[in-house]
Amino acid sequence: MNKKVIVTGGAGFIGSHTVLELLKGGYVPVIVDNFSNTDERVIVGLENISGTRPILYKYDCADAKLMTEVFEKEQPSAVIHFAAYKAVGESVEQPLKYYQNNLDSLITMLLLMDTFKVQHLVFSSSCTVYGQPKQLPVDEECPMLVAASPYGYTKQIAERIIRDVLYANKNMSSALLRYFNPIGAHESGLIGELPYGIPNNLVPFITQTAIGLRPQLTIFGNDYNTPDGTCVRDFIHVTDLAKAHVKALQWLEKNPASCEAFNLGQGIGNTVLEVVKAFEKVTGAKLNYSIGPRRDGDVEQVWADVTKANKELNWKTEKSLETALEDAWRWEQNLRLPTP
Repeated sequence: MNKKVIVTGGAGFIGSHTVLELLKGGYVPVIVDNFSNTDERVIVGLENISGTRPILYKYDCADAKLMTEVFEKEQPSAVIHFAAYKAVGESVEQPLKYYQNNLDSLITMLLLMDTFKVQHLVFSSSCTVYGQPKQLPVDEECPMLVAASPYGYTKQIAERIIRDVLYANKNMSSALLRYFNPIGAHESGLIGELPYGIPNNLVPFITQTAIGLRPQLTIFGNDYNTPDGTCVRDFIHVTDLAKAHVKALQWLEKNPASCEAFNLGQGIGNTVLEVVKAFEKVTGAKLNYSIGPRRDGDVEQVWADVTKANKELNWKTEKSLETALEDAWRWEQNLRLPTP
């Protein structure tokens, strides 16, 4: 059986960890990444961990001509589509950037999958498709409310596009993986989250503040209806999340002509302040933080019901919040070591 899998955004945070799990699972990942929000250190890290230099194309996956070349040469059996802009706040400020990039790249991939008869798509979706849910925890049957940001709306639209395409093309199947909040890094400390510029996600901002790269961490709002007034999120270790993609591929191989959404989270909620305190406890580092105003696009609280993924994908999380924070800190410290 052909085990080649195109992984768009495969040099990114979740993508790179998924590449490792694909290798462990006997697949041959083919990374396509334009390196707009990562760099070559990730590829070096992947090679050092796995002993294998991954197949790599430094292409923009929205470029149909270049992607046709990849499909023709590699003849994949599946696509895992990560490539997208993902910063909630930035999407509010630059909505057209998000609509163009996130939707054009998906449509390009679907057209090529149809042309080359590639049947299986694992799509990187998000819990932002739920908006601010009226019930917690959120399960997959929860109605999609108005998305709180253009980023979230691109994920809602993308899921609809995929469902419409699969309704018209019974030879294709897809797993729509709705991530909650991925954090952490590989236990080796050789790959992790590598944002350019000022981080948009909480944990890299925490680690960069702790190591002295940022003068202060700003917590956006402490007047929410939550236990300590700060937003509540479901934080999942990136390695646990990566393993779910291999499980999703295996599920697709057994379930032709299917299109199902799966929540991927820890299944519990933690406030932003709880994460800050947990980081200080497990690392011994003291964080300089302040409370700022609420940030546009932020949902007050959300965490997952992961019963469906546990049952259908035979998947469950194994790593704790504390382990994720320790791993993220190890990665941050390794990043600041001088290059030999």
